Amino acid sequence: MTAIAPATPRVIYQRPERLTDVSTRYCPGCGHGIVHRLVAEVLEDLGVDGRTIAVAPVGCSVFAYEYLAYDWCEAPHGRAPAVATGIRRVRPDAFVLTYQGDGDLAAIGTGEIVHAAARGELITAIFVNNGIYGMTGGQMAPTTLVGQRTTSSPTGRDVRTAGYPVPMTEMLAVLPGVAFAARGSVADPSSIGKTKALIRKACEAQIRGAGFALVEVLSNCPVGWGMTAQESMRHLKEVVVQTYPLGVLVDRMEPARPKSAKED
Repeated sequence: MTAIAPATPRVIYQRPERLTDVSTRYCPGCGHGIVHRLVAEVLEDLGVDGRTIAVAPVGCSVFAYEYLAYDWCEAPHGRAPAVATGIRRVRPDAFVLTYQGDGDLAAIGTGEIVHAAARGELITAIFVNNGIYGMTGGQMAPTTLVGQRTTSSPTGRDVRTAGYPVPMTEMLAVLPGVAFAARGSVADPSSIGKTKALIRKACEAQIRGAGFALVEVLSNCPVGWGMTAQESMRHLKEVVVQTYPLGVLVDRMEPARPKSAKED
């Protein structure tokens, strides 16, 4: 008699309590919703969702208020790290998060993110990089790839006039105040799982008082890129990562090993 293999347990998705059950304003295929879910899951797992204060500026990231049920504070374009710094210093008991796009963090907000990182502010920054100004019409951003066509670079980004893409996470990683800096992606299920682990590590850096933490998440913009959702995910996985490699850039969370008498 042939033995019957046990049925594979059915996994039922449990929506995080702080992820609201409403229709989305994002364009079809947008990666922001995936990042929202990861943030909600991590904060719930770490038990800090009840004391989280999040900051979002102008751009597609502003819609996060509707989908993540935390206390939110809106910041002027690019100023989320400055606003988050003030909140964290006034409310040291709170867990403070910024949720920013690349047109925001890497352009008008360059100064704010650099100096917050240099000071080692105890905040966690989620940096969603889709390589374009999504909300305002698909213009070229500091992160736009060389040769990429946008509404303000219809023939493709030309390094002779627009320079090269700005690797924000690599730039910030060299600052001593940065406890953790990494880059993930939402291109496929495997990448999404790894990105969740990176977000968790960045949140733990704040909980442990290690310093500033940043996770850049490579995301897609099907409408801005002029692609289908499937094409945009494939482009993210095969092309975008050539300019923005995935992985941990710096991890200074572990305390230095004490020197022994012999080493002295």
